[in-house]
Amino acid sequence: MFAFARSRRNLACLFALSMGSILVVFAAIAYYLGVENQLEVFDEELYSTSKTIAANAEYSLDAERSQLNKDDIPALGSQLVYIRWYNSQKKLVKSGSKNPPKQLTIGSSFQTIQINDRQIGATTTKTWLRELTIPVIRNEVTIGYLQIAAPLTPLRESLNRARLFLTLGVPVTLGLIGITGWFLGGLAMQPTRRAYEQLQRFTADASHELRAPVAAVLSNAQVALMPPEDALEQRFRLENIEEIAKSMRTLIGNLLFLARHEGALDNAALKSIDLVELLRSLYDEYQQQATAQNLHFTPHLPEQPLYLQADADLLKQAVVNLLANAFKYTPPGGKVGLRLFQRAHRAIIQVEDSGIGIPSENLPYIFERFYRVDTVRSRQTGGFGLGLAISQQIIQAHQGEITANSVLGQGSILEIQLPLSSGIRQKSRVNSRAIKGFNL
Repeated sequence: MFAFARSRRNLACLFALSMGSILVVFAAIAYYLGVENQLEVFDEELYSTSKTIAANAEYSLDAERSQLNKDDIPALGSQLVYIRWYNSQKKLVKSGSKNPPKQLTIGSSFQTIQINDRQIGATTTKTWLRELTIPVIRNEVTIGYLQIAAPLTPLRESLNRARLFLTLGVPVTLGLIGITGWFLGGLAMQPTRRAYEQLQRFTADASHELRAPVAAVLSNAQVALMPPEDALEQRFRLENIEEIAKSMRTLIGNLLFLARHEGALDNAALKSIDLVELLRSLYDEYQQQATAQNLHFTPHLPEQPLYLQADADLLKQAVVNLLANAFKYTPPGGKVGLRLFQRAHRAIIQVEDSGIGIPSENLPYIFERFYRVDTVRSRQTGGFGLGLAISQQIIQAHQGEITANSVLGQGSILEIQLPLSSGIRQKSRVNSRAIKGFNL
């Protein structure tokens, strides 16, 4: 099972890689959009503050001075690092900072700058600022420029928290994605694993079933060729070889049938058939065998026809396999019943016997290929353990279902359920109440 563990690990890695890549890209885009949004909000507040300052300031061109009532500055104004006034020639008039530029070199714009805040020993603390310069216009004439700056500390703290969250959250999420990928990979591999195990078991069983007859053919041929040659002995050996070859032909035919009829049937291959007529013909065929085996074979079929879309040959084969099992494992004097009725929108076929029954622990496995409840008895009766598997495959190909109920020592009931189309349901009405009272 190393191959499945490796495949599961590869699936988990691919899942984590793909989902992790999407997560990282999404986190990067979310962070970028968050920065843009917060910066936009910050710029709007800074611009609103600058407009309020410009509107409330008394600016005199001839005196080249400005006066500002601080009570009229909005909340963000209290966090401003400096306010600078420039005249229409972009020369500094007044400033609230140290060593401001005497000449304004930029126009109306936002910009992010860094300044030396204070120096502690040999270390200089730097502060990031968001600076805005706007023209002051009065009577459609630019009378000067206002330049303000506010610290980006609150914005940077918010972004630092976001980066910390992403730094911790993304690896944790990637770990959860990896664990989820491992779990989902295990679920995804379950059908493949079961199919692989069934294939291994099927191959081993088929090899075992073919090995025994091939060995028997070889031994019979070798004995027949040993001197002195005896005509009677040779005939006996050849008859054995013939019987073994027929058995192998049956086995190979069953294996080919299972391989060729996988999946649902093509609707074009389905025809409208009368189940009552099909089952009545089977009763006629098995009546003579029932008499020879001293079995009471009783059909309970409705008088009215019951139609459905099916492949008549395949459906017949499925019921034949159930009847063959019932006849094979019912002792002389026992009873075998074949009945048909309609339940809701489904046709129900039941094969019931009073035979040896099936242990409850074996019931879940009886439809598996090469499975035998009693291996010794099955070999004595010539069974390969494929009959019920073939019946199940046929019924499933018709979108139906086959189930088994059994009590050890009392008998078994195998039931086939087949869907009926709406048109067929209107065409055929079967009284199932009268049939339900049938007991062996």
